[in-house]
Amino acid sequence: MELALFTNALRQRPLTEALDLATSLGLGAVEVAVGGAATFPHLDAPDLLRKPAARRVLEAELKSRGLRICALNCSGFPMHPEYGEAHTQAVEDALRLAHFLEVDTVVAMSGCPGDSPNSRTLNWIVCPWPTELAAVLGDQWERAIEVWAELADLAKKLGTRRIALELHPMQLAYNVPTLLRLRNAIGPIIGANVDPSHLFWQQMDPVLVVRALGDLVCHVHLKDLEIRQAACAIAGVLDTTSFSLPDERSWNFRTVGRGHGAEFWQNFLSELRDVGYRGSLSVENEDPFQTAEEGCCEAVLFMRDVLGTLGVGDTSYSE
Repeated sequence: MELALFTNALRQRPLTEALDLATSLGLGAVEVAVGGAATFPHLDAPDLLRKPAARRVLEAELKSRGLRICALNCSGFPMHPEYGEAHTQAVEDALRLAHFLEVDTVVAMSGCPGDSPNSRTLNWIVCPWPTELAAVLGDQWERAIEVWAELADLAKKLGTRRIALELHPMQLAYNVPTLLRLRNAIGPIIGANVDPSHLFWQQMDPVLVVRALGDLVCHVHLKDLEIRQAACAIAGVLDTTSFSLPDERSWNFRTVGRGHGAEFWQNFLSELRDVGYRGSLSVENEDPFQTAEEGCCEAVLFMRDVLGTLGVGDTSYSE
């Protein structure tokens, strides 16, 4: 396993600044957003697909810093009634770009349709009552399997090794059973991107999730979450308070270590190692109380200490 930087942490900065930060932190890999829900994607996939010269410039920028791309990220909402077509196209473009850049992992989200052809937004169904929701959910899964079967066929033709779907609320595949449902329908090219913060949000245990998924873990995001107990006691985790008001929310995304201490992260990495995961640990930052640079630097230093307690002195495990 190796520490990497998800450049989306510096989403409003030029890619070169994100690459410089990764270099300054002594990292050897980056994950780069190429579309989907990323408001400021660092790579313009359609442009790079059209222009071999632009790809050569990108490769030179990476090589000069001793970096490689461990994953392309196009997380978003395929099948969304309004912009699902564009996000599905973003996945296709990411798969094609991964082929040219020799990147074997594309990180995405399963997406979630609306409840009818006339829907204006998605409908994330998380309860079998009222009973008509079950019928809607069945229709949504039929649509999802159709879309992802086509994307998986394209990925196979292009030689993509794996599509890592982030287990994320508001998506059809948001936990272990739903990820397995999609994988069983589509095939082994579908795996999981495990981000503990989204599991904490759902009151799941990331260690047990990794154990249940085993070799289906294809990618890992390092991001934490803090439950604000007083607010959560009366509002719960289904909190619609604006992200712009973090002091009023029942939970917030936090820099690694600010929601859960070293003991959790030691157990999490140990479980990843036990199931055979040897991929990237991609630092993501959405902490509302720190700048991106502060959060990323703190996360890398924290995780290096955790890796050290597991008998690893560098940013990667060795056998």
